[in-house]
Amino acid sequence: MHCLWRYLSSIFMLSYLFIVLPVWADFEQAKAQLPTGTRSGLVSQLLNEQQTVNQYTDGYFPPASTLKIITALASQLELGEQFRFTTELRADNNQLALIFSGDPTLTTANLRQLFSQYRSKHGRKISGDIWLDISQFSGYQRAVGWPWDSLGVCYSAPVSAVNLDGNCIQASIYTQDNGSTRVYVPPHYPVHVSSEAKTVSQALQQSLHCDLELIATPNNHYQLSGCLAEREQPLPLRFAVQNPELYAQRVIHQLLRQLGIHLEGDIKIGQPPEIQTMASIAIHRSAALPELLKIMLQDSNNLIADSLTKTLGQHFFLQPGSFANGTEAMKQIIFANTGIDLQDAQLVDGSGLSRNNRLRLESMRQILAYLAAHDQQLSLLSLLPTAGESGTLLYRRSMRHSSVRGQLIAKSGSLYGTHNMAGFVVNEQGKPLSLFIQYVTDYFPSTANAHLPIEPPITQFELRFYQDVINMAHGQ
Repeated sequence: MHCLWRYLSSIFMLSYLFIVLPVWADFEQAKAQLPTGTRSGLVSQLLNEQQTVNQYTDGYFPPASTLKIITALASQLELGEQFRFTTELRADNNQLALIFSGDPTLTTANLRQLFSQYRSKHGRKISGDIWLDISQFSGYQRAVGWPWDSLGVCYSAPVSAVNLDGNCIQASIYTQDNGSTRVYVPPHYPVHVSSEAKTVSQALQQSLHCDLELIATPNNHYQLSGCLAEREQPLPLRFAVQNPELYAQRVIHQLLRQLGIHLEGDIKIGQPPEIQTMASIAIHRSAALPELLKIMLQDSNNLIADSLTKTLGQHFFLQPGSFANGTEAMKQIIFANTGIDLQDAQLVDGSGLSRNNRLRLESMRQILAYLAAHDQQLSLLSLLPTAGESGTLLYRRSMRHSSVRGQLIAKSGSLYGTHNMAGFVVNEQGKPLSLFIQYVTDYFPSTANAHLPIEPPITQFELRFYQDVINMAHGQ
């Protein structure tokens, strides 16, 4: 019996080495595509066996948007599939209160419907004030470590209890024959945008090293400066709302005028003393959690991720949600439900936008393994983008190759110098065969040959790495 055990053990070890060592060598060849100085961590693990290939997985890496996988898991475990954000309009004899819950999908049209229901029940006059109750959240509206130079763009929009239209403003800028520029903002946006940017030729822009720059102020004023190369079509712009509460106040004033409702009082921020006894007039509910998670994972929506993070803090600790208690809630929820310990992870938001986030690959490996083992209960894998076919992976160059397209489901993550991917190799039925993680940071390729029509090093690396993990999953 002892000899048989030794024989079987030796056979297992030989088969393990037969699979793992070639893949290890393939990983080394893939990493050779990366510039000198790049730091990377790679994992590939078969789900039906314990065969794992790791390379430099002990260090900490910025997870970027792969962190949204953890946010999705914590949200599903704590809030449940029936969870919806609500926005409620209440009234008493002479005043109204709008109770916001941080709905990241709330729109101006949704607010209009709430006030339309008020008008149909109570007429066209509000003799008192309208209160905007934003007490569900507290603390910073932007997490520690969000880069200052991106705070004016929509993927860095602030996270408030009152979020309207994604806290994002659509505009466009036109070049002019006289060397100036002109900005157009649709009139329904209650913001002010001005431009001092100059129209220049492409050659002059490059020689001056002059780009378009944005300064945004807390009163939702935006000023453009710098240079814009001559162009026939306008350049689309998307500005992040800087003050969501002020923006909501101005939008509501517009809606009341459009609906013919006369407000004799003011629009105030806070809770009226009578909030608990006010009658409910109308309620708007967001889509259910699975649909929110699908948008978050497919489109890498930061506002949904961080609104859920703050909501987790509010729900778990029974206090106004914040980035601080939200990220701590994520750790405790996951440990209590899965046994996965994330206490050593440095998490300051749920979107992955902060440069301060740090995560070990082993932590992400455990999360992915749990998702695969409990997908029947969680139903999260089907929400991930598919390589070359959907979401943020639809146009990723390394995933449009026929050898990769449709064979991976994963969440990407990008920051300055960081290119991450975490997900699964799937079979023809979409069932996971293996998990994989790619964390690449400090990636700074040479710009000497940037004008040549060659694939960037990161694309070459990714294509080779994805082919390797697919081959390993299929035993090739």
